[in-house]
Amino acid sequence: MSISKLFDSGFKKRNENHFAAIVRVAMDDGIITSEEQAFLDRLAHNLDIHKETYLSILKDYKSHPINPPASYDRRLERLYDLVRMVHVDQIKGDPEHRLLHKISVGLGFHAVNVKYIVDKALTLVQNGVDLDTFIEEIKTMNQ
Repeated sequence: MSISKLFDSGFKKRNENHFAAIVRVAMDDGIITSEEQAFLDRLAHNLDIHKETYLSILKDYKSHPINPPASYDRRLERLYDLVRMVHVDQIKGDPEHRLLHKISVGLGFHAVNVKYIVDKALTLVQNGVDLDTFIEEIKTMNQ
């Protein structure tokens, strides 16, 4: 087996586990809203998750491990990617905030700070900042 196949396999598995963690967060309140379902559909497509795997994860999302990033920078990178996806998907208003609040808590951000982090993240993404600027701005937002 070539190294590229090993890398692709590991990358694909991480995407599946990441997707399953987001499904678990979306199911935290026991339901997936139509906005969340639409977002999950697009996210599965963007992460190249095949339909069979997608349906399997939806059916048995608890069997996949939740591996929130250990480092703060990695959490910010994932937040940046997810906020951009939600923003590009044109999910606006309360559904956007509810979804991002759930995801942010799932990523390991403290529930008390999530509102401020999500508001700042959305503003930064709407302003078109790059990843480095995003990370720096979030890290220094309370200074």
